[in-house]
Amino acid sequence: MIEKIDVLAFGAHADDVEIGMGGTIAKMTEQGLKVVICDLTEAELSSNGTVELRKQEAEKAGQLLGIYKRVQLQMPDRGLLLQRSYIREIVSVIRKYQPKLVFAPYFDDRHPDHGNCARLVEEAVFSAGIRNYTAEQNVGSHRPDGLYFYMINGFHKPDFAVDVTNTFEKKKQSLQAYESQFIKQAGSVETPLVNGYIETVESRERMFGKEVGVQYAEGFLSKKPLLIYDDLVGGGR
Repeated sequence: MIEKIDVLAFGAHADDVEIGMGGTIAKMTEQGLKVVICDLTEAELSSNGTVELRKQEAEKAGQLLGIYKRVQLQMPDRGLLLQRSYIREIVSVIRKYQPKLVFAPYFDDRHPDHGNCARLVEEAVFSAGIRNYTAEQNVGSHRPDGLYFYMINGFHKPDFAVDVTNTFEKKKQSLQAYESQFIKQAGSVETPLVNGYIETVESRERMFGKEVGVQYAEGFLSKKPLLIYDDLVGGGR
């Protein structure tokens, strides 16, 4: 069954999308856009938390951002290799939801799963638009209008930025929903995530905001040039 949406954001693990573009998603949903988040793995190898707890945290985070739905695939954590079966699964998701825009993590990231997620999604976006490429759900081909990449751990010069000043608090709340990952508790394993990670993300978004003249902004990268329409020039000022 086809459920047409506006935006489909992929992450290797629950919390990836929130880290990279939680403020943008909140802004989109406030504008009435329909957004779906798809997590490729259950993050079963996480140092802290459990699979079930991560799912509960992810649902809460998604609700805080106002998303339409969260899709959970079961690809292996630390096993996101570029193979046909995984590409087919992602193609099925793209064809089912027929998004206008697709987002994925940027390729250059300290966690290999994030870069591999980007490669899998890029392959799937291309294949989803091929009429004779078959997938599990035979609902016909679909080619999104654009594929863009958000940052998780990296700090790169973005190709464009989105002003998230008014929705940054929602982003922060969505990250805080992942208590097992970002909030140090008794018995927590020491990882970069439980040592001021949310503050680091906030600092990055402040820096991007400063670059474009706002308080907070999220940066994105694109492999294709961006087309600027006449009605956006000058922003009506």
